[in-house]
Amino acid sequence: MNNQIYVNWSGHHLKLTWCPIKKIDDYSKVTSVHGVCFYNGNVLLVLVNGRGFNFPGGHIEDGETPEEALHREAIEEGYVKGPIKYLGAIEVSHEENPLFNAGGKYPLIGYQMFYFMNIQECLPFLREHETMSRIWVEPDEVPYVTNDHALSRLVLQEALLHKDSPL
Repeated sequence: MNNQIYVNWSGHHLKLTWCPIKKIDDYSKVTSVHGVCFYNGNVLLVLVNGRGFNFPGGHIEDGETPEEALHREAIEEGYVKGPIKYLGAIEVSHEENPLFNAGGKYPLIGYQMFYFMNIQECLPFLREHETMSRIWVEPDEVPYVTNDHALSRLVLQEALLHKDSPL
């Protein structure tokens, strides 16, 4: 599978590139963090209002590191805890986007960081935040459940490589 695709997000023409293990030092260019979370061999997917089923994740809040943001999002969206390992990033390029707003909230080139989580604690699901439900899906079934772009499969493949390694 190609590690680069083009998507149309709300009329914006964007180039996405999967960059395994790419080090991101400038957190101001990180638009979101996400976790491929495993529990008893299955992958956690959460149903977020308006987003469909996907890996838990979200934006970094002021003062947070990407790792802290992922731990917070995993609890808020999936009600899970566990050690994490960085997998890589999807580079989101607006360079070919005629609607790009240089003064807007997204950088010309931004990153969505992805982590692997080995869930060690599964808390009661309370629906206190934006997540409506959580499900546990066999890894081979994830592409049939999520409503996401093709690069999410590359992220899942990378996560599967680390599934049985110690964190």
